[in-house]
Amino acid sequence: MDYYKEEEKRNIERAREIIEDLPPFCGGFFRYITETTSARTRLGYARDLKVFFGFLTERNRDLKGKDISEIKLENMNMITADDLEEYLEYLSFYKKNDKGRFNGEKGKSRKLSAVRRLLSYLYKKSRISQNPGELVDTPKIHDKSILTLEPDEVSRLIDIVKSGEGLSPKEKQYHDLMAARDTAIITLLLGTGLRVSECVGINLNDIDFSTNGIRITRKGGNEVIVYFGAEVEEALYGYLAEREEITPLEGSEDALFLSMQKKRIGVRAVQKLVKKYSEMVTTLKKITPHKLRSTYGTALYRETGDIYLVADVLGHSDVNTTKRHYAKQSDANRRRAANAVKLGRDSD
Repeated sequence: MDYYKEEEKRNIERAREIIEDLPPFCGGFFRYITETTSARTRLGYARDLKVFFGFLTERNRDLKGKDISEIKLENMNMITADDLEEYLEYLSFYKKNDKGRFNGEKGKSRKLSAVRRLLSYLYKKSRISQNPGELVDTPKIHDKSILTLEPDEVSRLIDIVKSGEGLSPKEKQYHDLMAARDTAIITLLLGTGLRVSECVGINLNDIDFSTNGIRITRKGGNEVIVYFGAEVEEALYGYLAEREEITPLEGSEDALFLSMQKKRIGVRAVQKLVKKYSEMVTTLKKITPHKLRSTYGTALYRETGDIYLVADVLGHSDVNTTKRHYAKQSDANRRRAANAVKLGRDSD
């Protein structure tokens, strides 16, 4: 079964459920963007717009106390730039289902983007007379240092995954059954920079050991071949020897990585196993599959100095994204350059 088609189907269904609870005029907006966005993007927009309309029914003077589905198109004509700025402040902290929700710069920027796109659509279609989204500044996103594992931490992580050293007796029992699989997953993430969604979507026939290549589907649906080295090859062979002895559940026959329940492993399960093993290596760094991807990107840039190669291998559609994250790694080289050239002659 094609993992990506199944994931697309699930996202479409989830988005439709949320859209049914949104104001009726949102239906046209989602139909309008269907051909230019992925189901995952539309699901994100649906969730973010639900937060916005929830804010209006909680805080807006004219809409307070109404149900989200009762918001009319004429109400959108009354939305001002002040309302959107108040919304950004609201996003800093709000409650949903009695749980507090926080948003930093990125969360605010993403949620504002969804509202802007809806307002832009309504304005373009002459359904509202003004577009207040154009008058509100996007929250400034401050760059943060990339959190990665050092080379010695990478070595220790792989050793722990292989040996199970430091695990509790209960965890050790589980580890003895899944050590080869976990080693293959961690080594693959560290050795290729794959996204976790790309990793869990790999099928058995996507691997070609004659070229050491893996066919994956990137964000946006593009298929590419990613190549791996000897360490990844060894880990994959070790796991495949065990994988051949497993009879998967129906629907997961093609999946490379299987769960204890003998079905395709999920993103959440990989996140949990990365967290479990990495906490035995470092307690100061919160390591996720994405941080393993960053570790690979940083190492590749450090070894090659080629930002375009890093962007291509990681599947970044915009090299500026890569530059923003990885070009800072050249600071160490620039520091070394300060003392590399001597001025004048050494004294006799």
